[in-house]
Amino acid sequence: MSFLQVRLRGRRLFVSLVFFGVLFSGIADAAFAQSASGGMPRTAGESSDAALSGFQSAQPQAVPDTQEQRLKSLEERLRNLEEEIGLLKEDLRAARAPMGTGQAGEPRLVLASAVIPAPGEVATASPQAPVPGQGETQVGAAQLPNYGGASAMAKVFNPDMGIIGNFMAGMGRNQINPVPSLSLQESEVSLQAIVDPYARADFFLAFGEQGVEVEEGYVTFPALPGGFRLRGGKMRAAFGRVNAFHNHTLPWVDRPLVTFNLLGGSLEEADIGIKDAGVSVSRILPAPKGIFLEATGEMYRGDSGSLFQASRRSDISAIAHLKGYGDFTENTNLELGFSYARGHNDTGSNFTTQLYGLDATLRWKPVRRAIYHSFAARTEVMWSRREDALATQRAFGFYGSLEYQLSRRWFTGGRYDWTERARNAAQHDSGGSFVLTYWPSEFNQIRGQLRRTRYAEGQTANELLVQFLFTLGAHGAHPF
Repeated sequence: MSFLQVRLRGRRLFVSLVFFGVLFSGIADAAFAQSASGGMPRTAGESSDAALSGFQSAQPQAVPDTQEQRLKSLEERLRNLEEEIGLLKEDLRAARAPMGTGQAGEPRLVLASAVIPAPGEVATASPQAPVPGQGETQVGAAQLPNYGGASAMAKVFNPDMGIIGNFMAGMGRNQINPVPSLSLQESEVSLQAIVDPYARADFFLAFGEQGVEVEEGYVTFPALPGGFRLRGGKMRAAFGRVNAFHNHTLPWVDRPLVTFNLLGGSLEEADIGIKDAGVSVSRILPAPKGIFLEATGEMYRGDSGSLFQASRRSDISAIAHLKGYGDFTENTNLELGFSYARGHNDTGSNFTTQLYGLDATLRWKPVRRAIYHSFAARTEVMWSRREDALATQRAFGFYGSLEYQLSRRWFTGGRYDWTERARNAAQHDSGGSFVLTYWPSEFNQIRGQLRRTRYAEGQTANELLVQFLFTLGAHGAHPF
């Protein structure tokens, strides 16, 4: 039933109630006046004689002025209501009329829920559809959406889909780790949906110039007994802060040097870091008031770039992460984390690599001016212990960065890197970057990064990196 039909029936019911109320009031007033004129109550015979003589009398009795005015007022209200009902009927006919039956350029009322037929259907339809009577429902036109029917069920089988393009240009000179002058570094396709009331699934496919890979694909059970959360599939490990970020969520064009030297990254891989197939279990721990504390334990197959390599089935790798978060004020918060990773390296099953990490992130975002100004300071410190056939290499590295929001769409920042190399701790690289980002909207970013890197080979690289990020469709939120 449409809104106009409900309104029309309400008007009719209101008119009936008003009419019977006024009629009953008039009869009651007349009876009271007749009983008051006699002074004393009459007997049954006197009352019947008086009534009979009144009917036989040809002269009508005078009606009091007040009763006549009330009847005239009722008649006027009835006429007004009939006019309104007529207008509502015309609006209902106009809303049900198919597109194209009216004159060109003539405005008409169209309900938001009305079904507008296609041009081909209009040609074959009858010129005027009959208006259903009271209590009837017209099928196919002016119907409210059925949220529990086929349209709602169709959404269950269609996940949220999105595509993010990452186009990058490089200028300058770098003989150690050069980047292409122009490249579509990565195109990420995301498929995300609720599987059932107990699980959700996320898939991220990375299309790069070297091929296609499943960057992440996992199922999450968020509400297990005991407050645990279970995740299984291929995913980025919860080591440190930046390792869990996808490329398009970074505040820089590139990743810090420490991720290349200690986490086994390479320029041939579009999205570097610790990522593998495995399971992850996390739980929120009891903590003092105002503190968020979460512990995560993960177990992976043991293959992650050049960092971990499994020579046999038992060569699994393990990750542990402890994260704490607290608010200083309504505008400022601090997040601290400790990470540990262990796995077998490419030397053999008898040789392992262990990683330790500390990360800290300080954020300032004024609540009343959140879209115009913000500030973030982050740092990560890592230690690597790699066993080789000849010796054990102990390497150290870190980075620190600052990001400030100048206005609603402009961001600036800088980053400093210093790290030793995991395979040869006697060599170290360092560098600095200046970043400027323009956000036309949430679906588009333009970023420039001026980078200067000093390599252990004694060479210095000065480069300008330009990045264009663009998003199509839906894309879920990433870790805060």
